[in-house]
Amino acid sequence: MKTNAYESSVIINAALDDEQIESEVSRLKEYIINLGGEIIEVDKWGRKRLAFIVNKSKIGYYAIYRFYAPSNVIAKLERSYILDENILRFLTIQLDQDALEYFEKNKTVNPDLIAD
Repeated sequence: MKTNAYESSVIINAALDDEQIESEVSRLKEYIINLGGEIIEVDKWGRKRLAFIVNKSKIGYYAIYRFYAPSNVIAKLERSYILDENILRFLTIQLDQDALEYFEKNKTVNPDLIAD
């Protein structure tokens, strides 16, 4: 089966402790791998103020996952996002070649912003 490049942005409830947030980020990363995905990078933006209140939260922890996976993985991944009460919002998009080249170029330019 053909694999595509995806970017999945997740907003995690920032009311959790730092250890719980790291555990959630790691759990999602392992879940993508277990479904057959290959992680390119995990970009942790940290706690940010939300534009509007979501589930009584004003602040969310942003994590962006870039990965290769077969297309059937996305439905399973998004289903797990829906069932996870710690995830406030999510968005998964398919990346084209231009986006991959952009991220690769910026990765070499500013490695301080990249977290794994």
